Amino acid sequence: MSGATSARRGRRLRDRVPVRLRHHWKPAASLGVGLAAMVWFLGDARISPYVTSSSRVEADAITENVRGTVGLYDTSVQHTIQLAYQQTDFDKMMKEFKEDGTKDYIEADLTIDGVHLNDVGIRLKGNSTLSSLRGNRGMPGGGRDLPEGVQGAPAGGAPGGAAGDGDGAGGGGGAPKGGGTGGADAKGGGTGGMGGMGGMIQYNLSAQKPEELPWLVKIDEYVEGRAYQGEREISLRPGSNGQVPLNEALSLSLTDRSGQKAERYAFTELKVNNRPAAARLMVEAPDTDYAEDIDGGDGVMYKARAGGSFEYRGDDPSDYESSFKQLNKKGSQDLEPVMKFIKWVNSASDEEFAKNLDTYVDVDSLASYVASQNLLLNFDDMAGPGKNYLLWYDLDTKKFSVLGWDYNLTFSGDATTGPDDSVGMGGGMPGGMGGGMPEGAPEGMPEGMPGGTAGGQDADEGGQDAGGGMRGGMMQHALKTKFLASDAFDDVYQKAYRDLYQQFYGSGTATEVLEDIGKQARSAGVGSQELDTAVTKLRKTVTDRTTALAEDKKVTG
Repeated sequence: MSGATSARRGRRLRDRVPVRLRHHWKPAASLGVGLAAMVWFLGDARISPYVTSSSRVEADAITENVRGTVGLYDTSVQHTIQLAYQQTDFDKMMKEFKEDGTKDYIEADLTIDGVHLNDVGIRLKGNSTLSSLRGNRGMPGGGRDLPEGVQGAPAGGAPGGAAGDGDGAGGGGGAPKGGGTGGADAKGGGTGGMGGMGGMIQYNLSAQKPEELPWLVKIDEYVEGRAYQGEREISLRPGSNGQVPLNEALSLSLTDRSGQKAERYAFTELKVNNRPAAARLMVEAPDTDYAEDIDGGDGVMYKARAGGSFEYRGDDPSDYESSFKQLNKKGSQDLEPVMKFIKWVNSASDEEFAKNLDTYVDVDSLASYVASQNLLLNFDDMAGPGKNYLLWYDLDTKKFSVLGWDYNLTFSGDATTGPDDSVGMGGGMPGGMGGGMPEGAPEGMPEGMPGGTAGGQDADEGGQDAGGGMRGGMMQHALKTKFLASDAFDDVYQKAYRDLYQQFYGSGTATEVLEDIGKQARSAGVGSQELDTAVTKLRKTVTDRTTALAEDKKVTG
């Protein structure tokens, strides 16, 4: 009736349910009952996710590849990099890092060799190298923060445990054969140094000099799928001008020439906003594309994290994410191979390890890696505080290879260190006993930490077990420790050592390459006098190393 109003009837409950669900309510109800049953029966049981796909395709593809004008890592040309960012973003980033150690990206514009890229991401890179920005609170090589007054790592490679049975601790870069001092003494005294600078350098970094800070430049942080000459990340290494890491460049060159995988590098002039230019070393960062460049990308690369370990933690992949970062084939492959590998290495008896290692590992590759770290006097390898190594898992052979990276602590130990000796931090404590601290070592580092207990004793008697922790103050890694302790691998290790000695030193290659590296650094702007001093010191280390090893019959035959 005109003018009358009628009340609108409310919708029935069934009418509020979507039509499709009303038509298919039985399957939906069954699903709900099934989920309820799972919760009831499983309770708080943990369900571990595994990737079961057998795909080998890399999901994270490059969709925009900026070509540039000259090769990014062409060492025959001069390079320039300029970064520009908002000062407020930088100040906020530095404040957060100083307060809690957070290393977040900020937006910046990048100009590299004349090519401009908007909106790249940059963040601080490193651990111990950044300690001066937080009040010297770090452990050399990238370990966790230590209690006040007990900062840093022992210098010179504090001695390993007493005579051992083969599973004991050695000094510095892993246990020598026999464990602890049972096979050979840990070496310490330094004739080398960071880039020839003598011992471990504690960089005096400042927010007022951003051109000297170690940076990670991420090309695709804000523009998905973008790369520069196939590179998504560029690392600007610690050390500038007179402290530019010549030792790292030399180590990368020698590793590459030996046929082992090594990051590419080049020296560059870096400008940040309106600050003065600084000479820096830029290095290829191990990332997705670095992994895909190995053997046609038919494998998976895992990067060890500085704060992680090589200890078996059960069958939940999430428990290993703090120890390893998967760099490629995410979504089609997972951490399961690493988990199984860690479990076997840590549980295998000496006999099982000797018999079955080649089932899990490319033994020749492992021997070359371990020999190279000793020859290069690398304190911070897989058994060092920074745990600087990569695991490459070949999807065809189902075997692992160990790859090196981050060589800024090479040439920092005793030049007389032999193939069965442990590499210690440079600058004092010959044989790992007494003495002083390395030149430039962080304040608070303990003076001459004593060695561990007898090799092979339980972890609670000398620190963590060999799974990847410390024993008697010394870093350990179960794979390296057991490999060097086993008589079964003496021949393959000694052969690799002899061959690499000849390639690095006996042939004169190290001296020749060092001269070329010095010229590259000079073209990037390093002052002549300070560069000459650095090259002279590093050359002395190379010469002393060559001479000492030439007198060792195990090396020359």
